Amino acid sequence: MQSASEQSEAADRPAPPSSPEHAYPDHWEADVVLRDGGTARIRPITADDADRLVSFYEQVSDESKYYRFFAPYPRLSAKDVHRFTHHDFVDRVGLAATVGGEFIATVRYDRIDERGMPASEPADEAEVAFLVQDAHQGRGVASALLEHIAAVARERDIRRFAAEVLPANNKMIKVFTDAGYTQKRSFEDGSVRLHLDLEPTDRSLAVQRAREQRAEARSVQRLLTPRSVAVVGAGRAPGGVGRTVLRNLLGAGFTGRVHAVNAALTDGPAELDGVPAHPSVASIGEPVDLAIVAVPAERVPEVVADCGEHGVLGLVVLSAGYAESGPAGRERQRQLVRQARSYGMRIIGPNAFGIINTSEDVRLNASLAPHMPAAGRIGLFTQSGAIGIALLAGLHRHGAGLSSFISAGNRADVSGNDFLQHWYDDPGTDVVLLYLESIGNPRKFTRLARRTAAVKPVVVVKGARHSGSAPPGHRVPVTRIPHATVSALLRQAGVIRVDTVTELVDAGLLLAAQPLPAGPRVAILGNSESLGLLTYDACLTEGLRPLRPLDLTTAAGPADFRDALAAALADETSDAVVVNAIPWVGENGATESGDGEVLAASLREAVASVPAPVKPVVVVHVEMGGLAEALAVATSTRPTPTGTRTTSVSVSASASASASTPASTPASGSVSGSVSAPGSDTAQASARLTTSTGSDAAPHASAPPPVPPAQTATPAGTRSAEQGTAAQAPDRPATIPAYPAAERAVRALAEAVRYGQWRRQAAEPGRVPEYEDIDEAGAAALIERVLGAGGDGDSRGVTLDTEDAGELLSRYGITVLPTLPAPTPDAAVAAARRLGYPVALKTTAPHLRHRPDLGGVRLDLATEEQLRTAYAELTEVLGKPEELQPVVQAMVPRGVDTLVRSAIDPAVGAVLSFGLSGAASELLGDTAHRLVPATDRDAAELVRSIRTAPLLFGWRGSAPVDTPALEELLLRVSRLVDDHPEVVAVSLEPVVVAPRGLSVLGATVRLAPPPPRTDLGPRRLPSY
Repeated sequence: MQSASEQSEAADRPAPPSSPEHAYPDHWEADVVLRDGGTARIRPITADDADRLVSFYEQVSDESKYYRFFAPYPRLSAKDVHRFTHHDFVDRVGLAATVGGEFIATVRYDRIDERGMPASEPADEAEVAFLVQDAHQGRGVASALLEHIAAVARERDIRRFAAEVLPANNKMIKVFTDAGYTQKRSFEDGSVRLHLDLEPTDRSLAVQRAREQRAEARSVQRLLTPRSVAVVGAGRAPGGVGRTVLRNLLGAGFTGRVHAVNAALTDGPAELDGVPAHPSVASIGEPVDLAIVAVPAERVPEVVADCGEHGVLGLVVLSAGYAESGPAGRERQRQLVRQARSYGMRIIGPNAFGIINTSEDVRLNASLAPHMPAAGRIGLFTQSGAIGIALLAGLHRHGAGLSSFISAGNRADVSGNDFLQHWYDDPGTDVVLLYLESIGNPRKFTRLARRTAAVKPVVVVKGARHSGSAPPGHRVPVTRIPHATVSALLRQAGVIRVDTVTELVDAGLLLAAQPLPAGPRVAILGNSESLGLLTYDACLTEGLRPLRPLDLTTAAGPADFRDALAAALADETSDAVVVNAIPWVGENGATESGDGEVLAASLREAVASVPAPVKPVVVVHVEMGGLAEALAVATSTRPTPTGTRTTSVSVSASASASASTPASTPASGSVSGSVSAPGSDTAQASARLTTSTGSDAAPHASAPPPVPPAQTATPAGTRSAEQGTAAQAPDRPATIPAYPAAERAVRALAEAVRYGQWRRQAAEPGRVPEYEDIDEAGAAALIERVLGAGGDGDSRGVTLDTEDAGELLSRYGITVLPTLPAPTPDAAVAAARRLGYPVALKTTAPHLRHRPDLGGVRLDLATEEQLRTAYAELTEVLGKPEELQPVVQAMVPRGVDTLVRSAIDPAVGAVLSFGLSGAASELLGDTAHRLVPATDRDAAELVRSIRTAPLLFGWRGSAPVDTPALEELLLRVSRLVDDHPEVVAVSLEPVVVAPRGLSVLGATVRLAPPPPRTDLGPRRLPSY
């Protein structure tokens, strides 16, 4: 609710100068998540909204109306309604927030001149006013509307907002003052006069993103912590998807109310599995927070409408038949999202496997997983039901528990980004594991992952890396950069990037159970010299610094292991310990039973002897029966509810096999019945379920037999880089991860080492330096002139000629060595005289450019005779001058040839790249990448992260080159691209870096209208 001085407008305010009507701006429409986790739609107000506006105003309290108009104003006149619904979308704009198609809030601006009178362009100030229904105040609606109306105003060249607010209207004053914009406030004629500069600031962006995080985290929390759940599509006969989910909910001991919904139950009150059953959600008669939808796709719209009218907060749609099934399904999915959001509901799915929350206060298993995982500290998100089952099984076998699990299917609405927002400040989650087949908003994902990784590990495995297209059902932007580049950028953001689901589990186990290593030094001990050497080699392969392995000999017993491990943990020369163990062999050649349990007890005793866990311990075992199970230890953190069966993760043979396979596109499968199984890949990895259509259904195939409940320690969850991500409670035995191969253990340890190093560096981030000689305004003017001229007709943009490219780069302190054309020998001689000998003669034909190995370059030509001879040789061997396009350049000090590039990718944004120039580096893909804007630390890492970096630092006795000058060049290119998004590509090649200074010998710059940014502007959900 807000007021501005429009009481004069309610009377006879002078009409503004007429301006032409503009087309309806549909790009202003947006779905937003509000403070309480619900959604609303923001859209322009049109002449068709007269009845909605009147109905909305009637539901506003007299107090709110008074705050809005500064006087009693019980109803809107016909003139008011016309005024507030007719806009030209330039000088007069109105936006409404709607839920269920009805207005819940409005905002409008009117352009004014310096006297406060109605105006048109070029006036750049507007008066703004809000009104929010009392029932929706406190949900953050006004804050969201302010973001959107400010973006609209900037688009229409309005730079400032003015508003008058009554002093008693504290809520609206706070909306303005908390927005983060530069503002002025004064008190005039009994009201507060506010002026807001609409240029985004660091604070306004920080405020916007903080609100986004709280709102999206809350929307996820509402899905994970419902007080009541309705399963829509639960059949009367056992079996089917709906009945199976109902059984899983009850089996997990859900602490809230459970309802079954079956459209065929028209004969009055009924029960299914001991819970009330109803023909519709509306007939339940009490609030429902979460609905699990398991009906055929063609029936889902009526279910969504039923849920929306009854006030359901969120949906988990298990039904298939959406975007994964083709064009018709994609349209059905769009309609589903639009319909659900119109009621303020968020969706997991469609084609989802379900969600799980192991919290003792909730115990929610709204999924097809037949058994509840143990409670723990790992948050798990997957886009595949089959991979989800495999990961649940793998984590269970190693004794790891989960805080929450989500398998989102087509993720048409709620995605991995939303759960990153939730897990970021979730005290019950210490480690985040993600299996992704696509990333819908890569820029936002990178931003959220970086923030989350600063406080807890984020481990990602990405499927469909080499298919060249998104998985069916996933709507993602097209990227032009290689997968390796995407991986490098994710690592820059602190993401632990692994290749298989096995590595995902391996890394998750270590990070959840052990502290982060303080460095790369690894102590190795064990009773097998050979296994110790394998571990030593694996450490070197992963870039670690292993100490000489300590061989305890095959005669070593559990006490020897205990003492050696205790000594290694106390030794300050190591940062981590790897324990190798093989079975003891008795005199008769047989291994002794029970050795694994005894050794596990000794290792835990050694770890417990250390006052505080300061370095991680991992175990590599070969056929050591019972060791891994004993090390997993753990007691269930969740008591079995009275009257329900014990719940646990079911480990099936297929799931076990899947857990050790590389991430790939899962095999397709089907489910009998008229509803496809949620997730086309789920059917082969879990018990086949006959789906329910809301009426009777055939029994489903029997589920795998339950296993004993998994038990896991609950780490305290420290978040410092030194202490790591897990800390054992003092009264609980330590959980030590065990691996069947040295390579797996060391790879997981290496990821922890690299992540720990990133965490320590992230605590002191680099800075984007300022350079006094940068002429940003001059560069902008040149760009505007070139783009305004229309370019060369290239639909991809305008490639600058040599002169313009050199001028643009010079505005940012980058000097390109002059290049003079040499179409004839005489022209070459004239160019050399102008530049001064010695010179270089080079071909610039596309097939020879930057390929000195093909003989198209002649260096150190000190005389006219040498130049003419070289010219003749080039044209005789390689072709005619008009084909070779020869040029002459002055010689520069010798050094290392490098390349610096930057390009804007539609999926990930501006990327800065560096490598050595030449075919060998390009062939090997030896190029490093960082996101723009790059910091001084990013530039230093770029130079040092390529495999051929030793050539820059004095390899084999050569002189080290001027890497500080190279880093400065990288930062200047980064600033150019960041300051001017119209610069869509820059290539500097070669850049010769000498022992002192560097020389840019060639430059290519391409301009284009800036591509749309999905990570800037007001908050909005992905559109459909």
